[in-house]
Amino acid sequence: MAGICPQCGIAYSKWKKSPVSAQERSPPSEPENFSIEPLEPLSKRVLYRLLEVPDTVDSMAFWGRVALFIAFFIWGWSFILGGIDWRSIGGSFLHNANLPFHEFGHVLFRPLGRFMTILGGSLFQVMMPLGLMLAFILQRRDTFAASIMLWWSGQNFIDVSPYIADAPYRALPLIMGMGEDAHDWGNLLAMTGSLHRAGLYAGLSFGTGVVLMLLSFCWGGYLLYRQHRNLNRL
Repeated sequence: MAGICPQCGIAYSKWKKSPVSAQERSPPSEPENFSIEPLEPLSKRVLYRLLEVPDTVDSMAFWGRVALFIAFFIWGWSFILGGIDWRSIGGSFLHNANLPFHEFGHVLFRPLGRFMTILGGSLFQVMMPLGLMLAFILQRRDTFAASIMLWWSGQNFIDVSPYIADAPYRALPLIMGMGEDAHDWGNLLAMTGSLHRAGLYAGLSFGTGVVLMLLSFCWGGYLLYRQHRNLNRL
């Protein structure tokens, strides 16, 4: 019989695939209400993270932050109004707190050569608080603490400024046992032939510190304002 195997009796037509219609071959259509929402711009996401505050704020913690802000505000203005004065900057206990980070910077950058070894002290001194600032933002999500770290970086820029200004004279007292040859900025500016620009570089360092401190005041103050609004919801 046509279409049937004479030996086994199986109909060939049962083993043929049925033709697929054009509708079945077409890919499944997307749901009518399906849409892909675009991501927010990076600048907006960064701003949101910088201004993030807890949904609920403990009263004691809030007023503790307010007291801390006032203390750093007054302390910061004492550095700003004092100018590039070694007696007021170097006489602060914060100078001695910054010193170990300065010295560690020399060790950290030693593999990069003599120039970076010398520069590494001041470089690490001003960058280390910025690293802590990022850690508070990204890991702890504590933006107010991050604003204090920005203040500290600004203070370190101010702390370095009289050291730069002293480069042509090498008159500042250094760590015990170190002579004039160990003067970081005296060596750096001599190596680059720019000792005559010591005053300019010192002013840039001091000005950068002032700007960072002012930014920290604005940032921290606005964060406290936002926290106070959440405090009223308790």
